[in-house]
Amino acid sequence: MPSLPIELLIALGAVFLSVAFLSALVVSALLARQTPTQRRLDALVSSARPEHAVLAGSLTSGRDPKLARWSSLLPKSVKDMSRLERHLASAGIHSTAVTVGFAIAGFVLPVVLALAALWWFGFRNPTGWIVATFGAILGYIGPGFYIDFRVSARRKQIRNGLPDLLDLLIVCLEAGSSLDQAVVKATDELAIAYPALAEELRVVTTETRAGKPRLEAFRNLAQRTRVEDVRALVAMLVQTDRFGTSVAQTLRTMAEEMRTKRRQAAEERAAKIGVKLVFPLVFFLFPALYLAMLGPAVINYMRTFPK
Repeated sequence: MPSLPIELLIALGAVFLSVAFLSALVVSALLARQTPTQRRLDALVSSARPEHAVLAGSLTSGRDPKLARWSSLLPKSVKDMSRLERHLASAGIHSTAVTVGFAIAGFVLPVVLALAALWWFGFRNPTGWIVATFGAILGYIGPGFYIDFRVSARRKQIRNGLPDLLDLLIVCLEAGSSLDQAVVKATDELAIAYPALAEELRVVTTETRAGKPRLEAFRNLAQRTRVEDVRALVAMLVQTDRFGTSVAQTLRTMAEEMRTKRRQAAEERAAKIGVKLVFPLVFFLFPALYLAMLGPAVINYMRTFPK
């Protein structure tokens, strides 16, 4: 069997070593990303993202320059864009790209719906112009109604979760934890039952860890959520910190009050069910009932007296 040249053996050995070295680098990089330490660091970074805090300045201050170019083309001022960003943050949307896309949709969607209606019915059809007008109006106000619906649902979830939050804070405080540790523990426990409230508390924890005073972080919480119970809670915490009273006792009293308000709201909604059921009964159930009861009698009458 003839032996291979020494140059070919060296080339094959170099290729083999290069492939083995590159494979080892790729495998080590993949394994390094899956280590428990790296996963913990990724979780901390994702939970402390700066986008969660609503900035008071421009929408694109210190952010992606591409988004800055797109937002500069919008017919909205910086003040309007900041107001829109705060409104979307109240709905749980903290992405800058979504904010810019929402602002663009407010002007593109009416045009698209109007042109689609004109193309479908024809440009010379008066019905097409009427439908196009309604489509443009719907495209302009539709996204706003959707965001208002999300804001209302988020505020309702935060309002319903406040009594449970206060109970958890009381348990943690009476167990010897500080208020910051109690907030962190309550955030972990409420992540499944009330994700909106847990997200807002996570923002408070991030702000306090970044060096912001605790009371200022709670004031920002009240400003973001715009829930009256949260504002009352923040005012109570400010007074407790000022006068040095017991936080646990004050939270217990406030928890009982909020739980009473939640029960009264549920009883109020239950009392309104009878009035709200009148319309489905009148328009859906009663016609079918009358048809089933009076239908045979009407048929017999028509057969007996055909003329």
